[in-house]
Amino acid sequence: MQDLKFSPPIAAVGAHSVASPHGARADPYYWLRDDERRDPAVLAHLGAENAYHAQFRARSQALEDKIYGEIVARLKQDDSTVPYRKNGYWYYIRFEAGKEHPIFARRKASLDAPEQVILDANELAAGHDYYQIGEADISPDSRWLAFCEDTVGRRQYSLRFKDLDTGEMLPDAIAGVEADIVWANDNETLLYIEKDPETLLGLRVKKHVRGTQPHRDELVFEQTDTTLYTGLTKSKSERFIFIHMDGTLTSEWRYAEAGDPNLSFRVFFPRQRDHEYEVEHLGDRFIIRTNWQACNFRIMEVPIGNEGAREQWRDMIAHRDDTFIEEFEVFTNFLVSSVRSGGLRKLAIQPLTPAGAAQFFIASDEPTYTTSISANPELDSEIVRYTYSSLAIPTTVYDYNMRSAEQVLLKRDPVQGGFDPANYQTEFLFVPARDGSQIPVSMIYRKGFARDGAAPLLQYAYGAYGLSMDPAFSSARFSLIDRGFVYAIAHIRGGQEMGRAWYDQGRRLHKKNSFTDFIDVTHFLVAQRYAAKDKVFAMGGSAGGLLMGAIANMNPADYRGIVAQVPFVDTVTTMLDDSIPLTTNEYDEWGDPSDKTSYDYMLSYSPYDNVRAQAYPAMLVTTGLWDSQVQYYEPAKWVAKLRARKTDRNVLLFHIDMDAGHGGKSGRFQRYRETAMEFAFILDQLGIHE
Repeated sequence: MQDLKFSPPIAAVGAHSVASPHGARADPYYWLRDDERRDPAVLAHLGAENAYHAQFRARSQALEDKIYGEIVARLKQDDSTVPYRKNGYWYYIRFEAGKEHPIFARRKASLDAPEQVILDANELAAGHDYYQIGEADISPDSRWLAFCEDTVGRRQYSLRFKDLDTGEMLPDAIAGVEADIVWANDNETLLYIEKDPETLLGLRVKKHVRGTQPHRDELVFEQTDTTLYTGLTKSKSERFIFIHMDGTLTSEWRYAEAGDPNLSFRVFFPRQRDHEYEVEHLGDRFIIRTNWQACNFRIMEVPIGNEGAREQWRDMIAHRDDTFIEEFEVFTNFLVSSVRSGGLRKLAIQPLTPAGAAQFFIASDEPTYTTSISANPELDSEIVRYTYSSLAIPTTVYDYNMRSAEQVLLKRDPVQGGFDPANYQTEFLFVPARDGSQIPVSMIYRKGFARDGAAPLLQYAYGAYGLSMDPAFSSARFSLIDRGFVYAIAHIRGGQEMGRAWYDQGRRLHKKNSFTDFIDVTHFLVAQRYAAKDKVFAMGGSAGGLLMGAIANMNPADYRGIVAQVPFVDTVTTMLDDSIPLTTNEYDEWGDPSDKTSYDYMLSYSPYDNVRAQAYPAMLVTTGLWDSQVQYYEPAKWVAKLRARKTDRNVLLFHIDMDAGHGGKSGRFQRYRETAMEFAFILDQLGIHE
């Protein structure tokens, strides 16, 4: 029940018409959009929302502080990553006690050698409310460091250089770039991607020679198809540099010899609608992950120079209807693929010799888990490094000998404070959807839990872009689980947990499957007495925030509370505006609004457009003022409309981080303050204050 001594901010109503090829729509809160983030009226309204939230937050501040303390206490403050070897150096990242940002370091030849600090992000972050290193790349001779930094949170990086022999930071600085950077083999030339200042799309690949003026940088490639994202990578062999262009349904790669002074790029295979592929190099051939006549992808090979003749591509790992190939890693004698089978992410090993050798998997004893390929920079190795994690087991790094099957545990992320995985139970089950599909669900709860229909539940999902929400470990969640919560991840359609078809059934004109899948999982877990009907909470962010907005409109009575993080809730208006960052890349995900069928379908579920006079659950909505992925004004408009239309007295809170973007705070510990805030909001709705 809302405390009536606090009055929520009521946004003014303005007259604005959003044009479309299919007629105009009135948008009374469009005035909340300020691309410059300077309008006094807009900033005053956002400030009022933060002040209103702060009043409610104060009553649970002690609990929030306690939860934050619990989360931070589980972290090992002076932690470090497992070192990996490349070009004669051992590289790792470490953290110092009490500091927010990572320290990048290396040791030459031996782990017993003196440490060389490459970058101390704590020093670079001084004076900035936000600081993030996007990518750091070292030249082939190991002397020069190029790195990208973001001091706003809008993913508009600045490119900088450092001489690792002298420790000198070069005056070269190139603003407005993507995080993708690649050194050529001359140790002087670096390729980077210049962003369009309005749409923030990376459109121009440029060549910078260290020590020269950036305004003289040569244009290498310009992207004219704004439905594609442009990226840069280097082959594991370091022989080739790749420019790759990727959309929802289409790919095109170009390659050049990294030692070619001219860096002359040639098309690997021309783009074709519905053909997605990616390329690596191994010996005298290219290795290709492709969905050509293979909806779940297959891995093929082709001799260098013959790649344009697709009839010469040959299978290395054939297509399977029950296994989705997500990524791969090449070694001289092995091919490792990360695959999804039965809803879980697994690692498959394919020996390349002798011919016809059988593929095999790295096994697990847990019902729900995830594995992923880790850092493996050396080609001529029989060891694959990978990570293993589950809802109960912290991220664990292994070295696995692909010839002998010997496995060595290198590190399990420490969890302080007496944490013991044996105290928790995980489950993996399939829930029937209303159309007969089987939805995978991963769950965790504390042992001793009784399925008596009394427990609170936090259900999470994403369900878009083919991104799968793996059942990976998070120590923060135990602040809820140890208070009796069941935590569940619904692997709804829109991800690729069950293969490419699972994604296709959750996008464009099938998007509503994502929403109904989530609701059907809720109904099932309540019916099976995993949770109390009146204690179910839902959480999702970004495209998962769209999901939150949709279920709030469709089935509000099913949820006690909803946390919508940086939510994409103004679907139609955003998709109509190609000046907004990323919009044109999204047509194959949501639909092209110039098409009447797509327009009407998006309009039928867009959360902002479907707010109506009804009771809504308690809601906490978050955003970052500098968000480049989902602009702050989408949730601002949504919250304003909800306040005007909803008929209940449940609390509706809006938290705007005035110094952050899509990912929230950048510091290692700072980011958990928002997590604690969200958990305290959830517990407050249940009357739990300790």
